[in-house]
Amino acid sequence: MHEAGEAERALEAAKREFSTVRSGKASPNMLDQVKVEMYGTMMALNQCATVTAPEPRLLLVTPFDKTQAKAIEKAIRDSDLGVNPSNDGVVIRLNFPPLTEERRKEYVRVVKGMAEDGRVAVRNIRRDARKHLEAAEKAAEISADELERAEKDLDKLTHDHVDHIDKALGRKEQELLEV
Repeated sequence: MHEAGEAERALEAAKREFSTVRSGKASPNMLDQVKVEMYGTMMALNQCATVTAPEPRLLLVTPFDKTQAKAIEKAIRDSDLGVNPSNDGVVIRLNFPPLTEERRKEYVRVVKGMAEDGRVAVRNIRRDARKHLEAAEKAAEISADELERAEKDLDKLTHDHVDHIDKALGRKEQELLEV
């Protein structure tokens, strides 16, 4: 079923988005959305530097090209991460202070919005697949029984993927609210 692959991609996209939201500890994935202007073009940070997390609240960004450290530092500073990078010319250090209770709750709201976007994407895939199935039945390519069976499979697939998104949301929420 073609829709299964699309639903799986929607689930993975939601999980990837969750990983960009900061929780109690620093993760290299937090910088996935950061774009750096290098050589006249915008590049993803992970294409121009290595990001490691040697400590729970510290990220080290090591530029592939040391001459571009300033551009990377500027991109991080301009991002919505809310951290102040420290550049020693070799690596860029990002220290993440502990999250306040208010900030944690704000992040939970953000993650819930991301989860809803993921659910909507899965439901849109179901809607499009239903249209194709109904058109196939109308064109006599499949029988009414096959349509009903395919719709049941599609509903189960949708429910399973929405459930996976909800479980991933629950894990991220728990991670965010951990002190």
